[in-house]
Amino acid sequence: MPIRVAILKETQPGENRVALVPSMVAKLSSLGVEIAVEADAGALSYFPDALYENVEIVSDVSIISHANIVMSVQMPSDAQIAQMAEGCILVCFASAHLHSAEIKKLQAHKVTCFAVELVPRISRAQAIDALSSQASVAGYKAALMAASLTGRFFPMLTTAAGTIRPSKALIMGAGVAGLQAIATCRRLGAIVEAYDVRKVTKEQVESLGAKFVELPVDAETEGGYARALTEEEQAQANELVAKHVAGANAVITTAAIPGKPSPRLISKDMVEAMKPGSVIIDLAAEGGGNCELTEPGKEINHKGVVIYGPLNVPSMLPIDASEMYSKNLFNLLGLFVREGEINLDWEDEIIASALTHDGEIRHEPTKAMIEGEAS
Repeated sequence: MPIRVAILKETQPGENRVALVPSMVAKLSSLGVEIAVEADAGALSYFPDALYENVEIVSDVSIISHANIVMSVQMPSDAQIAQMAEGCILVCFASAHLHSAEIKKLQAHKVTCFAVELVPRISRAQAIDALSSQASVAGYKAALMAASLTGRFFPMLTTAAGTIRPSKALIMGAGVAGLQAIATCRRLGAIVEAYDVRKVTKEQVESLGAKFVELPVDAETEGGYARALTEEEQAQANELVAKHVAGANAVITTAAIPGKPSPRLISKDMVEAMKPGSVIIDLAAEGGGNCELTEPGKEINHKGVVIYGPLNVPSMLPIDASEMYSKNLFNLLGLFVREGEINLDWEDEIIASALTHDGEIRHEPTKAMIEGEAS
């Protein structure tokens, strides 16, 4: 029998993306698989069922129970997991720290789960890196939010009423989201500064035309992430950052740590030192926020400063976010699906990053978390 790939309709509120866009159907089919798409799976991404050609549109549980590979954006629901065949493969954002019960069910069903956020950040995995593709969407959208919510123009304007000076934007965190936010703020005409505890980002920041706010410490770790600062280092950082936050009309924070609370970068005192009409866009809101005053999912006004902590920002641009995510998943499947056959090479570093397989939780931090909950 041919390999059957099922594309699920998302069940989590506010999720507008889809795991496969119509333009990627032919490419995925070229791997030698049959594709079934759950009815209206792409509706919220502006991809109605009629655009999906040469696939089966299915409206009942058979789409899951008959599938060898299941693809979704977010973790499927309990009901969906219950329908999965033993030994099938699931590809999604698992967010294990939020879904321990679902992980246990995947383990019990002997589902091989590839959590796309666990794909190693190595050169050959760049085309699979869904974290980066979706972070790029978030950084772009954050800049538009900042420009929309601030009480000022972003660019310099010369008008009959006089010259309007450009806004100053501060981007905190120069990862993929931060770099995209820098580039977009620059395109919108703002003067941009950027801060990151990893000195290696300085060249990237400056290549985009922004000024790098340099901290006298380097907190980069293996894999390109930032480590937690010591108390002394954090005090130094706060003193430096406070001056630049106070001078900014728009601040975009991007320092998120998967599975852990977001680090606090902006205190209440820093907010109160900002000029009225300024704005903070906190992209780390899902982890509690980088700003002390952030309320996840809400827009608040604190003494004239707007603080917005949007959730699931990539889902706000579902067309392009879905297309990028679809390409990431196609490239991942290409590692183990060839000519209609599945071959999982556990010597491959990317394949070996699977969250679960054959009744085992392979990701040690997740295993420790779940075993800790059970004890």
